This record gives sequence, C-alpha cells and structure tokens, in this order.
Amino acid sequence: MKPFTKVLLVAVGAGTLGIVAGLWSNGPGPLLESELGQRALQGALSASAPPTPDGLAVARRGEVIPTVVLPDLDGRQVTLPAAHAGRPLLVNFWASWCGPCIQEMPELDRFAASQAADGVQVVGIALDDVEAVRAFLQHTPVRYPILLDAPGPRDSGVQLGNPKGVLPFTALIDAEGRLVKQKIGPFEHGEIDGWAAP
Repeated sequence: MKPFTKVLLVAVGAGTLGIVAGLWSNGPGPLLESELGQRALQGALSASAPPTPDGLAVARRGEVIPTVVLPDLDGRQVTLPAAHAGRPLLVNFWASWCGPCIQEMPELDRFAASQAADGVQVVGIALDDVEAVRAFLQHTPVRYPILLDAPGPRDSGVQLGNPKGVLPFTALIDAEGRLVKQKIGPFEHGEIDGWAAP
C-alpha cells in the first residue's frame, strides 16, 4: 500500500471516529434536525438493515403508503390511512420503555391538540405490550389515538420506512395518503409545527 493511501485511510478513520465521538458526547445537534441529515441517517440505516421480508410492502417517499390495519387499545381494528382520509397524518412509533419517546409525547400531544378538525391527525403506534401501554397512558395520557403493533421485521414501522426499528420514529403522510417525510429521533419543543407544515 502506498504511503499516501495509508495516510488517507488513517485520516478518514480518524474523522469518522471524531464524528461518532461528537455525536456520542454532544448528541445529534442540528445535523439530525435537518431534512438532509434525516435523509442521510435513513439511507445509512437502510443500507445496513436486513433484507425486507418477502411480500412486505414498504412505503417510498412520494408514494401512497401500504394499507396498515392495527388494533386500538379497545381491540377495534383501525385502517391507515383510510381512517383519517382527507387529512394529513403524523404517525409516531414509540414504546413505553423508550426514554426519548416518553420525552417527546407531551410535545406530540400539544401539537395534536392545536390542530383544527381538518388539520394534521396525530396517531401513535406503540410497538409494545398492550398492558404496558395502558399502564403508561394512565400516568401520561395523550389526546390522540394510540394503536398497537408487535415489534419485528414485518411491523408497521418497517412498512413506513424504518427497517432497523429505531424509536422514536415518525412518518408524515399527506391527505392523499402519500409518504412525505420521515424522522428518526425525538422532536424538540416547537419542532413539530415547522416539520409537519405543508
């Protein structure tokens, strides 16, 4: 190997370690709050994800999402996006054991309550056990519907573009049922308003 190539590889390795160390110690900062940063992160996660199970429909940006049918907390089946046809949907994936998910829930609830009857409909999908979700919502209630799904390689989060199952994960779907945006990680206070704007 030529000396220049060795130096270049060492420099690239050191730069990568520096970025990882910075993210580890300081958090994602503005990089992951930008649309460009989110697209880069999702591209990296998708590239390292296991293959999509055969026959599983996965949403692509700009296309209508696959139909998702999940139970609510009372066991009634809800079909997305049809249940809220004509309204944009903000679908947030979370779990009762996920610290960042819990941290962002008051912000999601505030945003949901601020929407008019034809505004963005927030829907939470808990990748969790029904009893854990019920217990959690007893002390942290929200004013938007919660659906349930079992985490795994065929869950609804994977169908909406989260192949690694990272939580929290949010997908924005327009009034025609097309996937518009995706976000990995929690929303900061006030961030949702701009992120979900048309």
